[in-house]
Amino acid sequence: MAMTQRRPRTRREAQRAQGPFGRVQRLVDELDDRVGIAKGGRVFLDKIFPDHWSFMLGEIALYSFVVLLATGVFLTLYYVPSATIVVYHGVYKPLDGQKMSEAYRSSITLSFSVRAGLLMRQMHHWAADIFIGSIVVHMARIFFTGAFRKPRELNWTIGIALLSLAILNGFLGYSLPDDLISGTGIRIAYSILLSIPFVGSYLGSFLFGGAYPGTVILERFYIIHVLILPLVIMGLIGAHLGLLVRQKHTQFPGRGRTEDNVVGSPMYPTFMAKTTGFLLMVTGITGALGGWAQINPIWQFGPYQPPKISYAVQPDWYMGFLDGALRIMPSWEWTAWGHTIPWEVVLPALVFPGLVFTLCGAWPGLERKFTKDYALHNLLDRPRDRPKRTAAGAAMLSLLFTVFAASSTDVLASYFNVSLNSVLWFFRIAVILVPIVTGLITWRICIELQHLPGAVQRKRAMVVSRTADGEYVAVQAAPRPGDVHVELAPEPVPVRIDLEPEPAATVVTPEPGIRRVSR
Repeated sequence: MAMTQRRPRTRREAQRAQGPFGRVQRLVDELDDRVGIAKGGRVFLDKIFPDHWSFMLGEIALYSFVVLLATGVFLTLYYVPSATIVVYHGVYKPLDGQKMSEAYRSSITLSFSVRAGLLMRQMHHWAADIFIGSIVVHMARIFFTGAFRKPRELNWTIGIALLSLAILNGFLGYSLPDDLISGTGIRIAYSILLSIPFVGSYLGSFLFGGAYPGTVILERFYIIHVLILPLVIMGLIGAHLGLLVRQKHTQFPGRGRTEDNVVGSPMYPTFMAKTTGFLLMVTGITGALGGWAQINPIWQFGPYQPPKISYAVQPDWYMGFLDGALRIMPSWEWTAWGHTIPWEVVLPALVFPGLVFTLCGAWPGLERKFTKDYALHNLLDRPRDRPKRTAAGAAMLSLLFTVFAASSTDVLASYFNVSLNSVLWFFRIAVILVPIVTGLITWRICIELQHLPGAVQRKRAMVVSRTADGEYVAVQAAPRPGDVHVELAPEPVPVRIDLEPEPAATVVTPEPGIRRVSR
């Protein structure tokens, strides 16, 4: 006689019948029956994330890229990538009746006539600056702590590629409005292409569709900016996160931390709650910057016209090092066999950034070769314990900061009322002396810190009291928040416990000619 299952009479009984996770568990069970996600899902949800604050830098880069994608989709609905000349008759009266490209008119219309258009455009611009900046700081943390060592050399290379593509896509992005600043940047890019020996003119003609300024460059920049490079960047981010999950996180030395474990918070529920809040914080701060902090006011610059040159403006910060290097390079060139090689462009715009990125990408191999260290490393270094590496990184950063400052030579000359030639010579000497001095000072500081126990730790306050005999006695004050570093004791991740035991397998006699195998 068949037994019928009793229907639940109350809502509480219905919820109890669905299991501890309710409908979510049923959905996951149904999905697992079809694609088998349970095993991989358990590994992913049990992944451990160290709790050190510096690991949030990578999350800032990831979430600012999410903001970039969301705001970029909005902007593509209104932007017109066309160099066709039109006459503007819009709400911004200072430009009324002026001739401009369709791209510039659509950018102005987006800023003043589309609801939340200016907010989205400025959020997009701020998110790009934050995205590249967080990548730079994140990779600096990886470099100074030695997180690039075996087995994470490939992830370091992926990071270098991400940074270079992000800089390139940022340049393409702020070139699209076709205002006076972006048009000047495109002209510089065309000059850099022409400076490439032997093939420069062919590359410039191929990309621009003829001589500068061409008629198709905005359309091509648009496709590269919104389609090709974002897909490549998303693929690299996916590879970076996949390797991160596969190779586990690095961690700083501490109680219970070894080369063979990871101490921190599990993905679910602790890290998921924290990282979701962090995503909302990054989005909110970017939105606040987009609403309150003006950036790239293209209506003040006006449409791009080749005879005009802007003054007292610089490109976005991540292109400042290239602009500064171009400004301070002497006017050297070499002519032979009917070809001219303009070294004043080739060296600062091609050779210099090429050497910087090549050296950064090759650093893991170079360090492994000179230190003869071929072991696996999951524990991080303190920068003071690797003085040569720290000094080299500080020297490189000081070099880039110096050429970045050189991008404002005209502003500095005007502000201090000195000759522009004097400012140029100051930076030409500074780019050589500043990295050397910075590297030597950093190396010496690291050596000194190695011999100071408790260095860079907060000192406890002292309470001085006087006894009845007139003697002064000093004792340590009660600890304040931050005086004592407290760490939770590491505990192993519990093994997943099935709430209901699986039924015992029943022996089924196979039918003739049929073979049954387990999945």
